[in-house]
Amino acid sequence: QVQLVESGGGLAQAGGSLRLSCAASGRTFSGYAMGWFRQAPGKEREFVAAISKSGSNIHYADSVKGRFTISGDNAKSTVYLQMNSLKPEDTADYYCAAHSGPYSDTIYRTLREYDYWGQGTQVTVSS
Repeated sequence: QVQLVESGGGLAQAGGSLRLSCAASGRTFSGYAMGWFRQAPGKEREFVAAISKSGSNIHYADSVKGRFTISGDNAKSTVYLQMNSLKPEDTADYYCAAHSGPYSDTIYRTLREYDYWGQGTQVTVSS
């Protein structure tokens, strides 16, 4: 089992940047494919970005492509989401998630494919 703790959220102006971190504890971090999701008020949780267990595959939602970057540091058991050129519509609670399946190069884009979730960190982007 793995425990996930997000940090780095806060208030940013449109056009600004934030970097979210997701620290994992428990089982070896490199044994998981990781993902970031977000949930805006009154909306369903949606996919943002994912990275495979091996780190070789990465995928982004169209809404963040070119602005957000997902990366992982196995030594620190941490996955990051660098968010640049922020927009007011990026305002949401951001969650990291871990998938414990065996495939090294697969990425996962749906909520039900993830086994573990963090508590979330709030991001607010002002116009």
